[in-house]
Amino acid sequence: MKHYSIHAIDMFTRHVLGDTPGSNWLVENNYHELIAVIDAVRDDKKAFKFLINGKHFELAAFVNAIWEDEKAFQFLIKHKAFDWAASANMICGDDKAEAALERAGKNHYVMMANAIQKRIRDDGDRAVSPMGVIKNMLDFKKALKKGEDE
Repeated sequence: MKHYSIHAIDMFTRHVLGDTPGSNWLVENNYHELIAVIDAVRDDKKAFKFLINGKHFELAAFVNAIWEDEKAFQFLIKHKAFDWAASANMICGDDKAEAALERAGKNHYVMMANAIQKRIRDDGDRAVSPMGVIKNMLDFKKALKKGEDE
């Protein structure tokens, strides 16, 4: 998995909150996959496909783990994407995940998770249908199977 600096995560957080300079920084520095994450969380199928096609499987799993997909969460753990797994759990309301990130000095992930959670609440989940979530899970499973075949 690609390593993301504290600054990159901070710019992603700003993007999630609608900050134009944060969004511009992500584009200018080729972090298109981070832009796709929040779009995929909001049920943009093209964004989710972008993550899969770009082999950003951990980020795709993060998107699904936010919607409490246990297999996606286990995928994150198996691939040692612990900060992303803890962030997904935090978004799902796990206070222990937040405390663990804070103890590890990963406050930038705490801020990111809070921003994503706020964005989901602000959207009122209107952009995310249950059928969309199920389809993303199926697409993720297909991508994993395809990845194992390669």
